[in-house]
Amino acid sequence: MKRLWTPGWIARHVAMVVLVVGFLGLGWWQVTRAASGNTLSFGYAIEWPVFAGFVIFVWWREVRHTLRGTRGDRSSPVPPASAGSAPTATTPGVRRPVRVNRVPVPADGAQDGDLAAYNRYLTWLNANPGAKPGDYPG
Repeated sequence: MKRLWTPGWIARHVAMVVLVVGFLGLGWWQVTRAASGNTLSFGYAIEWPVFAGFVIFVWWREVRHTLRGTRGDRSSPVPPASAGSAPTATTPGVRRPVRVNRVPVPADGAQDGDLAAYNRYLTWLNANPGAKPGDYPG
């Protein structure tokens, strides 16, 4: 629970309370406007409490995530590897595949002139780390 009383978390708690009270206040204001004859305010009277509920949902989810993270770190130590066991590969988290557009390379080995010039430019920038792009002599 000490993790929830850091300066960052105190700011999150205060922001959550301010937002929820503000959203509920705006919802009540829309209810009073709707009661006085403004029919559009009926929709807003429902919308503001939904926003407040969303803020509470996100805050609660972050609190649970933080508390589970601290508990999970302590309870799952890495088992030591024995000398005779085969190495086990740890699988990283599931990632979304990256699509790469592949341009076919000409069979004769010729490069595009613009590509060759750009590669020379990148080589120069790599060789001169403090230089600005405008300093390129080519």
